[in-house]
Amino acid sequence: MDTGRDQAGQGAVELAYRPTRRDFLAAVVVRERRRRLHLLRWCLAAVFLALAAQAATSENMSAFSVGTGVFCAAVIWAVPHLQAHHALRTVAWQGEYRTAVTGAGVAVETAHTRLLQRWSLFRGYRETRDHMVLFSRDPNILLVEVLPKRGLGSPQDVGRLRALLDRHLSRV
Repeated sequence: MDTGRDQAGQGAVELAYRPTRRDFLAAVVVRERRRRLHLLRWCLAAVFLALAAQAATSENMSAFSVGTGVFCAAVIWAVPHLQAHHALRTVAWQGEYRTAVTGAGVAVETAHTRLLQRWSLFRGYRETRDHMVLFSRDPNILLVEVLPKRGLGSPQDVGRLRALLDRHLSRV
């Protein structure tokens, strides 16, 4: 990857990994919490469970109503998992990702694509136990970049990656 190799001597941090469903799930959950959508998801699931409980305890109980309420609550609860599964299916065919985080931005290369995302694209990042999740500047945070820590070459690279992200982005 040209951008990453050009600046490898200048503090670039390189990752090599195959995306997993867990990577995308981490990104979806972090994005959802940032936008506070998890509260909406909890409320909707609770409403449907309450409706199912009400239907189950009513005099003229309908198994269909109870089942529909439980099914809707389960689907609402599963939305992040469904999104992660869909995202993985979209990119899994590309194989291994080689990513270089440099002073210019985040350069990603696969066997089929090469992409440089400059720092101006991102508004900030959040660190989880296993990932660094970068948020785009758009108001709805439609784009996130996930950097799985397992793709780093050594444990010391986590600190270097964190320092590089801190230089260019704020923690959100």
